[in-house]
Amino acid sequence: MIRFEDVSFAYPDQGSSIHNLSFELARGEFAAVIGANGAGKSTTARLADGLLRPSPGRILIDGEDTRKSQVSARARKVGFLFQNPDRQICRNTVREEILFGLRTVRSEEGESELQARAERILAEFSFTGDEEPFALSRGQRQRVALASIFAAEPEVLILDEPTTGLDYRECCHIMDQIRGMNEERQVTVMMVCHDMEVVLDYARKALVMAGGRLLAAGPVREVFRNRELMEKAS
Repeated sequence: MIRFEDVSFAYPDQGSSIHNLSFELARGEFAAVIGANGAGKSTTARLADGLLRPSPGRILIDGEDTRKSQVSARARKVGFLFQNPDRQICRNTVREEILFGLRTVRSEEGESELQARAERILAEFSFTGDEEPFALSRGQRQRVALASIFAAEPEVLILDEPTTGLDYRECCHIMDQIRGMNEERQVTVMMVCHDMEVVLDYARKALVMAGGRLLAAGPVREVFRNRELMEKAS
């Protein structure tokens, strides 16, 4: 579902940050991208979503090259949850936020269908719909952003530090909903995460990065047992 082929990337005036990255995630996998700060994790997530373009290399999402596919087509297939939900929310009520996303990626559906879909998501996430997003807590705003992604039913979900700033209860709530999406709908999840407890509890595969390179990829528990690898990745 996600395939990186010898991907490199450099930010202007900052030198190369990703070097010859190659890996693949099958449909329905739940993978965590782990490593120290500056390892290239968030850049990898943005490359996977097509927010950044590889140079050189190639990234395929369900067989489609991100350099050639349209943003609108990718938005129907890939959902991206930013680390800071305030960079994602842009409407005055939770209902409007969910409908905004639906009208963008499900424009072929009738308004009554979109309204019904939004109400189902509101109930699933325990929102009335009339809440003002920026009057909610950080954890609740993260759930608003996630709800708007769920509503569009993507096949791939990319998460950039989804539990940052959340307390334990909020963290469990968010991650349980993500796991449900992965298990019930076979949504492929790629999660950048600094919390190794969350990785151990939810992810099944780990991609270990350091210095913009992939050091290892494999089942989470096997990776964590490799002391030399863990020390190398800090």
